[in-house]
Amino acid sequence: MIKGGNVGLAALSEDTGSVILSLNWSSATGDGDADVSVLLLNGDGKVRSDADFYFYNNPAAADGSVQLLGKTPTAEGSEDRISLDLTAAPADVERIVVAASRYGGARFGDLGDLRVTLADRGGETLLGFSIEDADVESAFIFGELYRRGEEWKFRAVGQGYESGLAGLATDFGIDIDDDAADEETADEATADEVPVDEATADKVADAAPEAAEQAPAPGAEGPPGIPARTAAPTAGVTGEESAPATARRPRTAKKKVTLPKVARKSLAENESWRAARLFPVSSLRYDRERETRATSVLLSVMTQVPEFGRRLTAAFGAPAGRMETFTEVSLPHGGNAPKRPDGVIRVERAGKLWTALVETKTNGNTLKSEQVQDYMDIAARRGYEAVITLSNDVALEGSPLVDVKVDGRRKHKVALWHLSWAEVAHHAQTLIRHEGVGNTAHAWLLQELLHYLQHENSGCHGFQNMGPAWVPVRNGIDNETLCQGDQRATDVVESWDRLIRQVCLRLGGELGQKVLPVQRARRGTDQGSRRAAMADRLCEEGRLYAELRIEGASGILAIVADLRTGKLRTSIEIPAPDQGYPLSWAKRLVRQLAEAPADLHVETLVEGQGGGPRGTLERLRPEPADMLPKGGARITGFRLSLFKGMGSARGNAESGFIRSVDDAVDRFHSGVVAHLGSRTARRP
Repeated sequence: MIKGGNVGLAALSEDTGSVILSLNWSSATGDGDADVSVLLLNGDGKVRSDADFYFYNNPAAADGSVQLLGKTPTAEGSEDRISLDLTAAPADVERIVVAASRYGGARFGDLGDLRVTLADRGGETLLGFSIEDADVESAFIFGELYRRGEEWKFRAVGQGYESGLAGLATDFGIDIDDDAADEETADEATADEVPVDEATADKVADAAPEAAEQAPAPGAEGPPGIPARTAAPTAGVTGEESAPATARRPRTAKKKVTLPKVARKSLAENESWRAARLFPVSSLRYDRERETRATSVLLSVMTQVPEFGRRLTAAFGAPAGRMETFTEVSLPHGGNAPKRPDGVIRVERAGKLWTALVETKTNGNTLKSEQVQDYMDIAARRGYEAVITLSNDVALEGSPLVDVKVDGRRKHKVALWHLSWAEVAHHAQTLIRHEGVGNTAHAWLLQELLHYLQHENSGCHGFQNMGPAWVPVRNGIDNETLCQGDQRATDVVESWDRLIRQVCLRLGGELGQKVLPVQRARRGTDQGSRRAAMADRLCEEGRLYAELRIEGASGILAIVADLRTGKLRTSIEIPAPDQGYPLSWAKRLVRQLAEAPADLHVETLVEGQGGGPRGTLERLRPEPADMLPKGGARITGFRLSLFKGMGSARGNAESGFIRSVDDAVDRFHSGVVAHLGSRTARRP
């Protein structure tokens, strides 16, 4: 589509009652990011209330009409997905505006490949719109859906705001809080922990780190219905030790129950007493038992906790409605014996059914292509919408877990989706620890589900095996016989990608923040080519590399697994402050790292040189001046690193490689990254 163009959805597909919007961008440095937001507008072009503004602290509508599905990494950047159930949109909502914003002074002109795509319920892409004229704007309206009679249409907008999300929100009627004292009071209130049955969370979000005087983006004339931009005042502080400027913020209050961080004191006489559990798991011994129990436990909790069930199924194009789930359903399969999928999910909305078959695997069991193919054929013949596979494997872009054939002659299309047990645990933990659920019973059910998934007998531990190629590749690196082009090296790189993706899910669930892998590659490089290049580098250097972008962290967390030395290195580079003196920077850094491990390596980064002075934190604490380079060379930043022995086994045992990576990331984040503070004023 071109800017200003519009098209009716009914002309593109017969299945547009629920759609998925994807916002994409890329960054040359690998650390560019933006946040999506959605606004529901009435006939006057304004929100009905602040609750019609959906963003990272208010990600879902109670009626299921809007749900932010979060980010996924792509070969060139990241993709942020939004599920819109148009059949659930309230009758007085005339337009749905889809936007994105940047923070910390970042502008959209620094990003490339700005694009929005729209797909139908089955995942088939229907349209796309690329923004070519982004410059100094810190917020952008990518597009909007609007009603024309009984039909929904999409308009390619591409309008930018220099004033960021604060200016955009103000234009559409969002109340902006400019009382700094009130902000601080609200933030302190949300930080207090209270018992489960009394817990509430006042979800307050930052609109933008700063709000400059608004001016139209060059050549960006808004389409009909877009209000004129207005000026938004700014508020900031100066000084080397001062916090970043905090902008006025839209406020959305949602009272929800979250679990307290500190567990209540147990009444057990001794540690051998086990608490009674809703889902007992200690007696499970066989794979079939584990698969049956895991499927039943998950599907039952999805029906009893609507916000959890909706969170999982929205990503698969399911509408918001009454959900029922079933296990061990017998379905005819032509003239052959009936097939028994592990589960069935049905959602009813306005008299229409959305149905998905579920195939589950636990432990190290892999999905079978022929089995999934049978379910795809059954779903197509019976008019079902999707087949969902669920296992410990983590799906990767460009590397399908199973190969299935789709009969193009069939009019009805069936979507194939994959869900990992790590993703299930991530969503459950995010809800009960950070975002909150509807009531105490829902929080308790999700807590029981988490306990079940994390039990050693459940078989739902997530990705836990580096694969059969791990040992031969390690041996080939040790004796220098591993050659470039060896498929086993590519297999190890794929396993490494799955492990890093799972680390992001686990850490993000614990922190309640977005954690994504950074994938640096030339624009236009597909995932297969990127992994092949990483495999060649593994053969040459004997190292695996990864980077994690943690929301609000002061830098990118880098991980290097050196298979030659058996060491894991976790590190972060933090830039030098813009103001002050080098000695003040060194002293401040030492103060920030007062609780960090003594064996932390600190290296000063010097302009035009590979590195400057370095030493352990234990040695530098009494003499911060030792961090300064001689001759007054310009300091560009500091690199902080921790080293740890690497597990050799391919599995998730105590001595395994996967466990050692998890432990290294946890130690580095809690011991180092958490003490450095945020590089922006955003508060999760």
